[in-house]
This record gives sequence, structure tokens and C-alpha cells, in this order.
Amino acid sequence: MVLSRIKMNKINDIDKTEQLFVDKAKQIVQQGRQQAYSAVNSAMIETYWNLGRQIIEQEQQGKERADYGTHLLTILSNELTNEFGKGFSSRNLWYFKQFYIVFPDIQILHTRVQNLTWSHIRTLLRVDNKDERDWYLKESAEQQWSVRTLDRNISSQYYHRLLLSQNTEPVIKEMQHKTALFQKDKLEFIKNPVVAEFLGLSSNIDFTETELETAIISNLQHFLMEMGKGYAFVARQQHIRTDENDYFIDLVFYNYLLKCFVLIDLKTTKISYQDVGQMDMYLQLYDKLKKGDDDNPTIGIILCSDTNADVVRYSTLATNNQIFASKYKLYLPTKDELRREIERQKEIFRLQQNGIDNT
Repeated sequence: MVLSRIKMNKINDIDKTEQLFVDKAKQIVQQGRQQAYSAVNSAMIETYWNLGRQIIEQEQQGKERADYGTHLLTILSNELTNEFGKGFSSRNLWYFKQFYIVFPDIQILHTRVQNLTWSHIRTLLRVDNKDERDWYLKESAEQQWSVRTLDRNISSQYYHRLLLSQNTEPVIKEMQHKTALFQKDKLEFIKNPVVAEFLGLSSNIDFTETELETAIISNLQHFLMEMGKGYAFVARQQHIRTDENDYFIDLVFYNYLLKCFVLIDLKTTKISYQDVGQMDMYLQLYDKLKKGDDDNPTIGIILCSDTNADVVRYSTLATNNQIFASKYKLYLPTKDELRREIERQKEIFRLQQNGIDNT
């Protein structure tokens, strides 16, 4: 261990000439990455614009049929998804249409959306007022706002608050302070699952999990399967997209004894009402899109890796207040069982890390 540190110190002890050499090499890599991101982004935006134009032109040809647009999007969504994978849902195709309607001139588009991604544009499509949308577009490009910064500014009426303020400096400083964390991730674009879908790649769960979370989730998956109470594994880090955000459900099971889906989400902070609301959103989406006619309502389990009284909370949209009172309690893990399992995995993880540090 001591010898390794001495070697590292010698490697880190470089002169000014060598440092300039290293800095230049880093700059080359950064420029190369930026060019790659820009190329993917440009191709994605132009592809979606062209798809939007084709859909609009085809709909206009069949405009005598009132339901033609919906029918067309359904057919196209199925075909593109079968051929190219995710990213071509009917809702996304609708966004492509709106994209073409809002930006009908692709040449002007190229000059106005520099530094912006498809996620920026999709967020901007929420803004109905043209002047307001154009302002957000210009500011996002010039200030290099992240998608989360743009989303927050639209939601907090930043444009209107600036117009109403005689002194705009405090408003601008407050915005910059509250979005500072959103601006730090320079790899936000390439991590976005939308990009992975466009390229035909699977989403990388390493982007959304810490090492501790990964260890806990992995072992919870085995823990529930070993309970022998009807659990069939469905997905891990399942991507859920709404109009405004992308989410990942940590674990999804189907319990064939309860005849329902079971969703599990792990939090690294104390469970909040916002977490419960997010889980209820997952449940609504699952009951709408996944649940069969004979299935029972989806169940959500929210876990907290931080030891406190809120380590486990169940959530369900079922109207029956006794949903956990009888049959469900026989097959769902109890709060104490889940709490013990989380603490056991945290202790195993701690011991493993200590073993690595001592080698």
C-alpha cells in the first residue's frame, strides 16, 4: 500500500512542460467528445423534424377522415418500434408533429437551436406563447442551460417574472443559484435515455445508481425471489417517460399469487410526500398501460436506505382500505423483513469496502 502511494506521487509529480502536454491531450478529448455529441444531437433533431413533416403531409392527404391522424400514428409507431426499438411511441410521434409545426423552416431551426438537444426542444413545446417560447429558446442556447434548468425556469414562470421586475438582477441571481446543481453535469446529453433509444442502445443503469444503491437493489431482487411467494422478475431500472421527465423504477415484479405488479423504488434520503406522489404516478401508469383486465391493482413499495422510521412505505391506488389486511400480507414482505434486509446489505457493503481499503 505504501509503495503504491509512492509510485502515484512520482506519477503526479510532473513539470510544467508535461502538464501543458497533458492539458492539451485533455482538450483534444473534450473537443472530440463535444463533436460526437453535437453530431448525434444534430442527426436526432433533423430526423425528428423530417418525421414530423412526413406525418403532417400524410395527414393532410387523408384529412377527410376525422380519426386518420390517430390511426396513422398508431401504425407508424408500431412499425418504427418493431424496426428500430424504443423512442417511437404515439406520444413521441405527436411531439415530432408539433416540432415541425412550431419550426417549419429547418434552416432557421439550425441557427436557433445551437447547444440545444431534443429534450430541450420537447420541453419548449410546452410553451404555447410564441414570444415566450422564442425567448426561452434564445436564452437556453446562449446561456447553455441544461434541460433541468430550462424545465425549472418554465415551471417557475421565469420569463414573466423578469418582465414584471423593475430590477431583474436579483431574479437572475436567484435562478442561477437554484439551478447551479443542474448545470454541473456536462455529460447530461449523452446520459439521456432518449439518446440511447435513438442510437438503438440500451439505457445504462450505471448512470442512475450509486454503488451502495446498486448493491442493495441487486440483493433485494434475489431476496424477493428467494421468498418463494409468487414473485416473477420483470425489470430493473425500468424507464418510464412522462410529458416532462424521465424516471427509472428500481425493481418491477409480477406476483402470480396476488395477480398484480409490484413496483419497488429505493431512496437515498428520508421518504417524502413527493416520493409517495411519484410512486402513485408509477402505479397509475402501470394500471393504465400494463395491468390486465383480470389483474389486481399495482402495488408500490418505497424503501429508504437511510436508517430511520420511514424505511418502508406501501402505496396503492386500490379503493379497498383493507388491501393489505388479509391475503396481501401473506405474500408481501413485512416492513421489518425489508428493514432487516436493507441493514444487512448495508453492513455487507461496509465490510466489503473496508476490505478493499485495507488491501
